Amino acid sequence: MTTTTSADSAELRVARRRSVRRSGPTVARPGFAWAAPATLFFLLFAVLPLILVAVLSFTSWDGLGAPQYAGLDNWKALVHDHTMIQSLWLSVLITVLGVAVQTPLSILLGVWAAGRQRNRAILSAIYFVPLLLSATAVSILWRALLDPNFGVPAQAKWLFGDGNLFGKQASAIGVLVFVGAWQYTPFHTLIYQGAARAIPQVLYQAAQIDGAGRFRQFWHITLPQLRNTMITSMILMVVGGLTTFDTVLILTQGGPGTDTTISAYYMYEQAFKSFDFGGGSAIALVLVLAATIISLIVVKVSGYDKMRSSSEGL
Repeated sequence: MTTTTSADSAELRVARRRSVRRSGPTVARPGFAWAAPATLFFLLFAVLPLILVAVLSFTSWDGLGAPQYAGLDNWKALVHDHTMIQSLWLSVLITVLGVAVQTPLSILLGVWAAGRQRNRAILSAIYFVPLLLSATAVSILWRALLDPNFGVPAQAKWLFGDGNLFGKQASAIGVLVFVGAWQYTPFHTLIYQGAARAIPQVLYQAAQIDGAGRFRQFWHITLPQLRNTMITSMILMVVGGLTTFDTVLILTQGGPGTDTTISAYYMYEQAFKSFDFGGGSAIALVLVLAATIISLIVVKVSGYDKMRSSSEGL
């Protein structure tokens, strides 16, 4: 009589799994033809324009005639441009504030909206209305509501002081962060709502048996399960925050002075107001590089790059 060791039993289990996989239906990996339309679209509308912008950043061009090669002149000018350096700092500041405000709100609202009650569905549908509006329409709406002469601040000076929220840097930045959160928090809430509904209910049932309350369930079950969703949402916030343009254009026009001139708006001023498309292209490329580097840092620090799908390889 022979005795089966633990190593032998492990090999038997692996062999059984392989036999089950071989006997089951095989799933063929989709061919390249399925990805060809999306790949072509990405190359034409993302990669090619980025290459053209990179080429223009080494030229001097006012929009008329042929671009003239200028070497590194545009890049040297950016290094010594105080407004450019300030615009990068403002872009990062507004992005960080946006992430700090939108992330906790989106998580709480998303987890709440994941409930199955009818009243939650109705309130969620109403709450998602700002997501259907364009950024331009939202900016015009809040510009009218916050007008220092006829808007809400003018009628409630006991709360808003002189009523001119666009006259100081701190309040102007606060308006930009608030308007961005008002419009885009529903989008991230929708992401968290789907992720919260995908959490296995057996985890909460086991926690209830162990006597865990709602707060402990949220802190020890919900938040860890939403980790990857949180990282995805934050990356979207970072990219969206660094490329914000229309909100600044309509609400503050970069003012007061240059106190809210973020990099995307400064690029617009250089290219379409000063007709320096070479300098504007250099700013655009810096913005792309900054967004890419920050996103990669978030992915690396969070460990998101090590996430694996249970269906990977199909």
